[in-house]
Amino acid sequence: MRDRVRALVRRIDAATPAGRDRTLDALRAFAVLGVVCGHWLVTALVADSGTVHGASPLRYMPALTPVSWVFQTLAVFFLVGGLVGAKGYASARARGESYGRWLRARTGRLFRPVLVLLAVWAVAAGVMLVSGVDPDTVRALGKLVWSPLWFLLVFAALTAATPLVARLHPLWPLAVVLHVDLFRLGLGGPAWPGWINVAAGWLVPYSLGAAWARGGLRDRRTGWVLLAGGAAATAGLVLFAGYPASMVGVPGSTLSNLDPPTLAAVTFGLAQCGGALLLLGPLRRALARSAVWAAVALVNLSAMTIFLWHQTAMITVTSTALLLGGPLPGLHTVPDSPGWVAARLAWLPVFALALLVFRAVFGTYETRGGGRSAVARKGSPARTPEPRRA
Repeated sequence: MRDRVRALVRRIDAATPAGRDRTLDALRAFAVLGVVCGHWLVTALVADSGTVHGASPLRYMPALTPVSWVFQTLAVFFLVGGLVGAKGYASARARGESYGRWLRARTGRLFRPVLVLLAVWAVAAGVMLVSGVDPDTVRALGKLVWSPLWFLLVFAALTAATPLVARLHPLWPLAVVLHVDLFRLGLGGPAWPGWINVAAGWLVPYSLGAAWARGGLRDRRTGWVLLAGGAAATAGLVLFAGYPASMVGVPGSTLSNLDPPTLAAVTFGLAQCGGALLLLGPLRRALARSAVWAAVALVNLSAMTIFLWHQTAMITVTSTALLLGGPLPGLHTVPDSPGWVAARLAWLPVFALALLVFRAVFGTYETRGGGRSAVARKGSPARTPEPRRA
């Protein structure tokens, strides 16, 4: 077994083009795994009186709020997406490829696996309802699966707008977020303009990535300015402007930093982008090691599958354990104590194993028509996996 792993590592390293910037794959993998671990840690399914409903340990234990600072990593994903999108579109133009063909190729890799997920869950929801499962339970489980999909819609929209936003300065969408929050929160305006921030807020790191593609963000001073400035602005907004400290939604709170994105979420994202830029050097040195690069490459090959099915993996483990053993700590109990946290940490490897099963079953819908993968296609050395460009 060890020899097979070593052989796979060597094949992945040998098949990677010499000019490939491995740090982009590492940042993307970090962002996806951050979302997955964050959801697994701050989402609880409580079994109570014959129903299952969602809860969050952040509501009962505010001291865990820093967890949301570590695992809310979407800004890094949009940063890399902006860079890769701008470069990819420029390359397509240079090859004479039409905008429509370029866009179909990119969005196809996004939405083909989504359709499979929705189809499976439509069947699962129907079976649960016919079997007599409480509709509120079905609704709670379904919400955990489909609510993260908003991110893909925003990412697809920004990708489609790449020709228009590739040269947009990030200060413009940042100014939009600032004025929207000032109007709706500072001046007591209606809530609906906040949804403008869904596009404008994530356009900030996306346009930062596009600026990176144009040759900007190359010096460490830029990274320090983004990190220090974003962190200081976020701290000021939380301490003096009434923004929540949590960077994810907390049930029962009057304001969420993500639903829709607030100015605090955007400034926090700028700090994350600055930190990512500062880590490029250490990442590049670490990724020179074949084993580290192989792990990053394999995560990137299944990034969409991991993102789409991680909540289903958690739900499967939780539901199976409830049927077989009744309510268990860390799975079905109220997340209101350190004991719950310890129990949940012990369940994380089980969630990961379940996710590996879903990856084996559904991963082909991500790689089909995409990259050349030895993992997905017989393992031939001549077709060693090269991570697909996002």
